[in-house]
Amino acid sequence: MAEKELILDVMKKAGEPLNAGKVAELTGLDREVVDKAFAEMKKEGSIVSPVRCKWEPAEK
Repeated sequence: MAEKELILDVMKKAGEPLNAGKVAELTGLDREVVDKAFAEMKKEGSIVSPVRCKWEPAEK
């Protein structure tokens, strides 16, 4: 899924934990698409939450 790759790329470039709204803004994706991708990525373990409601790639 291309959305997940785009989201991870944006998160790595940001260099700090981001919330779903900011990821949607930076990627140009719809917020619902980002929320759905986040849910799948959490289950896969590709993103982690160091701060409440903010996420970053599991591997930097």
